[in-house]
Amino acid sequence: MPRSKAEKERIVQEMKEKFESSQAAVLADYRGLNVAEATKLRRRLREADCELKIAKNTLVSLAAAQTGLEELKPFLEGQVAIAFGADPVAPAKILSGFIKEIKKMEIKAGVLEGKVIDVREVKELAELPSREVLLAKILGGMQTPLYGFANVLQGTLRSLVYTLEAVRKVRAEEA
Repeated sequence: MPRSKAEKERIVQEMKEKFESSQAAVLADYRGLNVAEATKLRRRLREADCELKIAKNTLVSLAAAQTGLEELKPFLEGQVAIAFGADPVAPAKILSGFIKEIKKMEIKAGVLEGKVIDVREVKELAELPSREVLLAKILGGMQTPLYGFANVLQGTLRSLVYTLEAVRKVRAEEA
């Protein structure tokens, strides 16, 4: 059933808003995906606060042009699904993992903070550690010098205590 012009404009507006409000978007060819697999993918994305959208390529192309993402047009061929996410790594990580699992889909391109990225960059993004792991590494990096400084101060105090103990023993022997 053909869609009305108003409905198409609503879809273009919705896709435009998704491109503008999302930190990242990953385009994938979803050919061969059955309903159960699509549902499984949508559930995984939803758990990570991401969303999977499928629309006609012409409508997505119009939305991309309105948001300044004209570089996406060559990737909008065939059956294209777009995973949007507030976390820049989550859509790429989830789609890459899902593709490795079912071996049916293929990543085409991505958008990261308003810039179009290629397949290689999407895969690199998917291989990044999670936000929590990165924060833990930063925190560990900040704590290490503090522990070293505390040990240096403790060593100085320990030396002072040993010196005072030696002086006490010498005075005790003299008395």
